[in-house]
Amino acid sequence: MDAKQDADIVIVGAGSAGCVVANRLSADPKTRVVLLEAGPADRNPWIHIPVGYFKTMHNPKVDWCYKTEPDPGLNGRSIDWPRGKVLGGSSSLNGLLYVRGQPEDYDRWRQMGNTGWGWDDVLPLFKRAESNERGADDFHGDDGPLAVSNMRIQRPICDAWVAAAQAAGYPFNPDYNGAEQEGVGYFQLTTKNGRRCSAAVAYLKPARSRDNLRIITNAQVTKINTEGKRAVSVSYVDASGTPHTITAKREIVLSGGAINSPQLLMLSGIGDGEQLKANGIETVHHLPGVGKNMQDHLQARLVYKCNEPTLNDEVRSLYNQARIALKYALFRAGPMTMAASLATGFMKTRPDVASPDIQFHVQPWSADSPGEGVHPFSAFTMSVCQLRPESRGEIQLSGPDPKTYPKIVPRYLSSETDCRTIVDGVKIARRIAQHAPLSSKIAEEFRPNPDLAMDDYDGTLDWARNNSVSIYHPTGTCKMGTGEDAVVDPALRVHGINGLRVADCSIMPEIVSGNTNAPAIMIGEKVSDLIGADA
Repeated sequence: MDAKQDADIVIVGAGSAGCVVANRLSADPKTRVVLLEAGPADRNPWIHIPVGYFKTMHNPKVDWCYKTEPDPGLNGRSIDWPRGKVLGGSSSLNGLLYVRGQPEDYDRWRQMGNTGWGWDDVLPLFKRAESNERGADDFHGDDGPLAVSNMRIQRPICDAWVAAAQAAGYPFNPDYNGAEQEGVGYFQLTTKNGRRCSAAVAYLKPARSRDNLRIITNAQVTKINTEGKRAVSVSYVDASGTPHTITAKREIVLSGGAINSPQLLMLSGIGDGEQLKANGIETVHHLPGVGKNMQDHLQARLVYKCNEPTLNDEVRSLYNQARIALKYALFRAGPMTMAASLATGFMKTRPDVASPDIQFHVQPWSADSPGEGVHPFSAFTMSVCQLRPESRGEIQLSGPDPKTYPKIVPRYLSSETDCRTIVDGVKIARRIAQHAPLSSKIAEEFRPNPDLAMDDYDGTLDWARNNSVSIYHPTGTCKMGTGEDAVVDPALRVHGINGLRVADCSIMPEIVSGNTNAPAIMIGEKVSDLIGADA
């Protein structure tokens, strides 16, 4: 592409939201759309196999492979933050869990001055995006691009957990994305016929043949160029390192995600003036909120050894691996259709909490990390995360070179509420493990050690600091709002810069109470409407 090339809309990042925007805006044949993605096309076969996250996470060909700075809240540990660097973005390597969050999350956004983002505003967008195999009702759609399906695999240990949680007093909930989130049950997944339905599969694949849509992969954007206070073009380098510029006649939509979007704004001179100066970047527009307000879900992963086989045993021998592969090849069934978790629960840690403040992810396997393979013993994992952390981190530039990764400073467990909630969550998890029928299947408590007393607050908190990891939901770094700390307005336009919007999870003023992929797709649907209305 030469420097003279232009388009009406230039989208930076082909992740969950970017794919949606590319599809919806290119539906008008008069609108020329260019979609730029830093990573490759989604040809790696493991992307399309549900359990492929074991192979794609930590693979630098499709994962940015970010790591946080050492964090005092994690007793000085640095942890992995995988992010998709491929068509589909993180929807091509996530755990496939379809969760919207609570109506209250979006009503809170609206109360914070973000008109048009309340639950009544966003529910139609969730429904429009979705093709749920359970069919359409007041909460679900059945003719959208994104396939949502029930699990194709069950495991006795997860069924035992759901039964034990009910015995512990938590109600069964067949649809946590329905009228009520609270309760225990089973995840729905973004899959179709046993294959991953990423944003690229759902939204790009049907649109690829359009003459007015260009998808350019291996194109790392280095700068958004401005004239005065207007964004006019995007500079990027291709796989060979050759620089290109593409002009946007109408708008640039930044959909790089919670790390890349603020990083690119700062590299383009939009951010906190002092920080920019310290990194050798001239300030185009002083916007102090860029990179701030970062939130993430931290999960404490409890592991229990079992006295009956779990998936750990199923995948250990080469014979079993071959059998599992054959079952998938023939029937699109078996363990290879498995999402990152099977069972879930949304619960309150205290009676006075208005809505669930913790979420469980229950897995019929255990491992130190997805990329390292399973433990050499029978076990399952009960992971608990705090849904609404108060702790706020930030993304900081590490100099003016776009190829240098920014610093990720999460500041986990830096508020008293966050500490108390994760300790209470671990206690609830351990209590559930004491109820039948789960208790009879547990051979021993592995993590935390059974010597850790249930009521030992400090000991439990210290264990959580040493053992918790991210569940990979970074959000909030280009906050939507009207105050001085906001980066975009409720129409997702960057404050002080014309012709530039941000559309991804970085715009969340507060993180949603659940997994972030479904909301990211909703944000893509929303901005498509907003841009269409301004055309």
